[in-house]
Amino acid sequence: MLHKIINLTVRDVRFPTSVEQHGSDAMHTDPDYSAAYVVLDTDRGLRGFGLTFTLGKGTEIVVCAVEALAALVVGKTLQEIVSDFRGFYRLLTSDGQMRWLGPEKGVIHLATAAVLNAVWDLWARSEGKPLWKLLVDMDPKQIVSCIDFRYITDVLTEKEAVDILVKAQEGKQQREDQMLKEGYPAYTTSCAWLGYPDQQLKQLCTDALKSGWTKFKVKVGADLEDDIRRCRLIRQMIGPNNTLMIDANQRWDVAEAISWVSRLSEFKPLWIEEPTSPDDILGHAAISKALAPLGIGVATGEQCHNRVMFKQFLQASALQFVQIDSCRLGSINENLAVLLMAHKFQVPVCPHAGGVGLCELVQHLILFDYICVSASLDSRMCEYVDHLHKHFTSPVVIQDAHYMPPKDPGYSCEMLEASVQKHQYPEGDVWKQHMNK
Repeated sequence: MLHKIINLTVRDVRFPTSVEQHGSDAMHTDPDYSAAYVVLDTDRGLRGFGLTFTLGKGTEIVVCAVEALAALVVGKTLQEIVSDFRGFYRLLTSDGQMRWLGPEKGVIHLATAAVLNAVWDLWARSEGKPLWKLLVDMDPKQIVSCIDFRYITDVLTEKEAVDILVKAQEGKQQREDQMLKEGYPAYTTSCAWLGYPDQQLKQLCTDALKSGWTKFKVKVGADLEDDIRRCRLIRQMIGPNNTLMIDANQRWDVAEAISWVSRLSEFKPLWIEEPTSPDDILGHAAISKALAPLGIGVATGEQCHNRVMFKQFLQASALQFVQIDSCRLGSINENLAVLLMAHKFQVPVCPHAGGVGLCELVQHLILFDYICVSASLDSRMCEYVDHLHKHFTSPVVIQDAHYMPPKDPGYSCEMLEASVQKHQYPEGDVWKQHMNK
């Protein structure tokens, strides 16, 4: 624990996924899955790896923000940080001058997530445990000491958080054993990106069904008649008993969302994801209320700025599925707060994981949620996309449409150095070739 952080490096790593329309949706038509990739070096040789996810352009801005935070991290020992992790979280998010750039949102918060993800990875490696196991083995009071409760005590106090975690101690070992044996249920988004032609969509659905997938998400929102056609096609492919979700990626105004989703209700979607502006809490509440009689829930959270917004979404009954993201919020510290609030409001957590490294990261959080917080799998599943895992030293393992708990120490976000060099922007070989075309 006496590892002293002596250096922080951050690199702009981009993958040209737009070429084959991977990740395409109604708002983001040409995403290049990318990351601001952070490495912490210590005086004892142990390293911590972290990242935050972006869609290509602008990653250089996040890199600048990470560099602006570096001085707050370098020179500290791991012991200093984790013995007052709440204080360290506040140090990064409440710098008297840089706070103005957020506070706790936008580019500066993405950068904070990358740095904190690397710190958590370092901590887990120092203990020789995968991150989920580090969390599972923690005393409830220690977990709570990592959380900044500022602005959320009207909904969740420290005492309530401890009580939730203490109550969940019962049956904890059985749930851990169950996860090690069976894994955590997943759904796939990889079959139906908006830019995929029908033939590709059909083939991917066929392959997924053969591999045991029963839960499928479809991108919608660009053209209503086309959405009706594609949803009909997918529903026919997967049958009436498998689960279908739809995702508009913030495309609509409130009334438009209600009207559009009502037209798609015949295909029995479980939820509509990001129907409108991710900041419009009352708009989501209105959509939730209007769609409830149709049996369709609202899911959101991948672009929810911070724990304060999640608090209000829950207070306003504006979502029926909480979608945490491992890189949008302030790393594990802030996600722990959201997991605990979601449990108090009895709203299931179904994490967002579409993007480079997000599956690797968020699997740790959802395992912790089941084992130590919610103790329930009702209406719960974690997103999976099958892109870019080969670039990680500890890629996700999926068996029978379930995430199998990682075994390697750390937070699973170390990338292969050869992949980083090849995809570094703009000097990596991939981008030199791409720009010469």
